[in-house]
Amino acid sequence: MSGSENHVTFRHGQEFLAAISERWNYQILREVFFGVGRFGELKRALGISANILTARLNSLIELGLLTKRAYRQDKPWYEYQLTDSARELVVPAIAAVTRWAEAHASDGDGTRHRFLHTVCDSPTDPYLACSNCHRPVEASTLRPLPAEQEGTDTEGAG
Repeated sequence: MSGSENHVTFRHGQEFLAAISERWNYQILREVFFGVGRFGELKRALGISANILTARLNSLIELGLLTKRAYRQDKPWYEYQLTDSARELVVPAIAAVTRWAEAHASDGDGTRHRFLHTVCDSPTDPYLACSNCHRPVEASTLRPLPAEQEGTDTEGAG
């Protein structure tokens, strides 16, 4: 990795969404997560021009989402990786969007990206769970906490 680890500095969710919704950024982050990290591989996988890819990669590095490291000494060729802090932010989003897209795909090709949980070394289908009761959280079962209840501690209440 080049230099010191960058840290993601988004103050609000909408800043993160604006950054990854910028044309190409989400696709680049997704490809890097799934192991496509070299410039030429990214260019081919995405069908993106070299100058746009360079600009987007530089922007993602500046935002603290990617790092780059040279993998050849004779030529300035780089591979890109998610930063540790970006993995905390980006990986759950990529997993959620990937699962949603695969479940609602209109082409019906049935392609599913597999995930590996490195703690237990097993394939997994990640999901969002309640920190209190540990049951899966579905969209229909999640609401914002009313302002009058925000100060109350619900930890361990279940």
